[in-house]
Amino acid sequence: MCITVIVLSYRYGHLVSQAIESVLSQTRQPDKILVIDDGVGDCRHVPKLYPEVEFHERQKNLGQLKSFQDTLSRVETKRYMILGADNWLSLDALERLEKEEADIVSYDIIVVGAQRNEWCTNYTDARKQEDGTFYWSREGEHHGSMLINTALAKKVGYGVYISKLGLLCEDRFLYDGMRQKGASYSHIPFGLLFYRRHKENFNSTI
Repeated sequence: MCITVIVLSYRYGHLVSQAIESVLSQTRQPDKILVIDDGVGDCRHVPKLYPEVEFHERQKNLGQLKSFQDTLSRVETKRYMILGADNWLSLDALERLEKEEADIVSYDIIVVGAQRNEWCTNYTDARKQEDGTFYWSREGEHHGSMLINTALAKKVGYGVYISKLGLLCEDRFLYDGMRQKGASYSHIPFGLLFYRRHKENFNSTI
């Protein structure tokens, strides 16, 4: 098997269906779709709605770093990508990505959502488009939903990298570690991921 797509959710059960639908609608279907609820319990509708995906609900929240490391340990295909449950893919994303043979395949991001203006103005160099979205070029850079060589990723693992903003960037740790081990890199200059910037979900009743 070639590609696994993992939809990873933490308090995004109300959004997870859009992410799953975007994967199921791909012009090139992944060999495996894994949906993980990180110890919240708000994705229990997934197995009934989408019996074709593999669903796993953790008994407790693992925290950001351990969550990604546990997710990586479950991958058995040659390559994988992680999709946040609040985001979604363009319909030909996997078809485009599969053609690239590099160990790390990056691509550009389209930033959407109610807080896209504030977030892009304060934290990124994304440029605003006529339709109100922001286009974020990631050429030569990393992000959390790249297509990754599984075997090499497992040699490095996710770890602690603190950004200039004081945020934990476990994906940057993986990216740097893989590059240091000689991982090849390619980039698709096209927006394949819709990255939703929205208000945080602080619903304590979940």
